[in-house]
Amino acid sequence: MAEVQLFGLWGSFFSHRIEIALKLKGVEYKFIEEDLSNKSPLLLQYNSIHKKVPVLVHKGNPIAESRVILEYIDDTWKGHPILPENPHERANARFWAQFIDEKCRVALRNVYGCQEKEREEEATREACELLKTLENELKDGRFFGGDKIGLVDIVANFIGFWLGPIQEALEVKLFTEERFPKLYRWSEEFVNCSIIKESLPPRDKLIPFMRRRYGLSS
Repeated sequence: MAEVQLFGLWGSFFSHRIEIALKLKGVEYKFIEEDLSNKSPLLLQYNSIHKKVPVLVHKGNPIAESRVILEYIDDTWKGHPILPENPHERANARFWAQFIDEKCRVALRNVYGCQEKEREEEATREACELLKTLENELKDGRFFGGDKIGLVDIVANFIGFWLGPIQEALEVKLFTEERFPKLYRWSEEFVNCSIIKESLPPRDKLIPFMRRRYGLSS
């Protein structure tokens, strides 16, 4: 049994977050692909509460929930810190990571899953306001973590890569360079980092995956 195992799904940005962190730290791991329509007994054993991916197993001990796993990885393996050392900066990074998951991601999901034109316009306005707020946090750095990829960048992987295939699959344009110039440039910097690029799922495979997920024919 490998010392580090990651139970995940190839098209899941939650799973991809963990792969980024492990690769930044130089940690060898075994990726175990899950079929969420037929979850393995091990996944159900290791994450009996939520029964979801990702789950990291380290020396037989399971850790669930992507942001929790990211902090565990940072605490366990040295080199390329994911969180800043300064307590205030650490708290700030946690705040923006939570903002992305609980505000931005939810708002974008509401846009892409909306069936009514009037509600879609309202959801779009809300999502744009939240993305603009996030964009302002970039300031003048290459990444949210400054010159190096940190916690907020990793959690924002949904915006950095997944939004593109989702927008192409659904034929919508919300996240554009014209609307969010700094955030768009950040996304290009992010996906062009060698460690990020090598762990991204194939875009041509992800687009039909997203079409099926949103109930469209591929």
